[in-house]
Amino acid sequence: MMPLPKKSIGSCLPDTGEKAPSVRYAAYFKRTRSVSIDAVHAIWKAAMTETLILNRAEIKALVSPQEALEPMRNAFRLYSTQRMVPTLRVPSPLPAPAPSDASAMILVPGVVVGIPAYTVKVHAKYPARDPAIQGVIILSSLDTGETLAIMESGFLTALRTGLAGAIGADVLARRDARTVAIVGAGAQGILQLEMLLLVRPITRARVYDISAGRAREFAARNNSRLGIEIEPADNLDTAIRDADIVVTATWATAPFLHPDMIRLGTHVTTLGADQPGKAEVSADLLRSSLFVCDDRDLAVTMGAAGGAGVGAEVIDAELGEVIAGVHPGRAEPDEITIFGSVGLAFQDLVVAWLAYQEALRRGIGHSVDFQQGE
Repeated sequence: MMPLPKKSIGSCLPDTGEKAPSVRYAAYFKRTRSVSIDAVHAIWKAAMTETLILNRAEIKALVSPQEALEPMRNAFRLYSTQRMVPTLRVPSPLPAPAPSDASAMILVPGVVVGIPAYTVKVHAKYPARDPAIQGVIILSSLDTGETLAIMESGFLTALRTGLAGAIGADVLARRDARTVAIVGAGAQGILQLEMLLLVRPITRARVYDISAGRAREFAARNNSRLGIEIEPADNLDTAIRDADIVVTATWATAPFLHPDMIRLGTHVTTLGADQPGKAEVSADLLRSSLFVCDDRDLAVTMGAAGGAGVGAEVIDAELGEVIAGVHPGRAEPDEITIFGSVGLAFQDLVVAWLAYQEALRRGIGHSVDFQQGE
């Protein structure tokens, strides 16, 4: 089978002698990042049938956490107040020779009011590999179904998960919160701490992992880089005992956080329970706390509630409802709050749309004509 031809974005344009589109349209894209598909494609009239391909390195240069933070916050609000269609997460185990803990996942459709595109994400979870998540995000036009772009999913998934955790903590944690416990010293644990520093003046962090070496490495690598005091903890109790914010990002299959471990006024963000069979927070802790999720149905079918063996009765609100003011969120300084995130398809669209527009503006990526030969 012959390989599909690949071109740089610049090579898709006719040679008119004019300035490159990244120059001609720079001012336009500075004015607005929420442009229509037609406006975006006006830049690439010669490439209307082609699909933009972006790899991990290219995407990392295209979208920043600071740029995506407020669009993500607003998308949570819109999801809970103007939901167009429910989001689907379709996990599936994989047969041998895949490892027993490996799985495949599809997230669809990623839609946000005001963005004329949608996403479908297909990725694989292999916990023992680095990176553990591999796959692609497919960005398509809502108007025509045209495949606009195919992007590496790992970086964008990590970024949007980090932003969601930070927004949840920012919305629910006490205003005077300064100390953080990170449970799980993997890539997402690092990213959660980085994102928290965007929204809160964190001064100290403790990190715990079932691998003591990983916790020590986490602290050594990030202490000076992030500019705060980070220390490894020998055990879970030590890590969380005086933390204002506790973030769990693990592969745990049974709850390990219980009411007697969490002091009054603490906020907990639980990220690990994102498919059936995973759990971090106990049923008793959920019942005794203000529990806010990203999606009610998914929190029960595959999130923190379902993982703990309880139902929708423990859910107080969705994060978007608190952001919108529909629910007041934290009511008292001594209240324990929990944000449980499974991760939603619209989050993929927020970061993918930003990356796509910036790639067009700067002429980054390669294009493929999947219809070639018709």
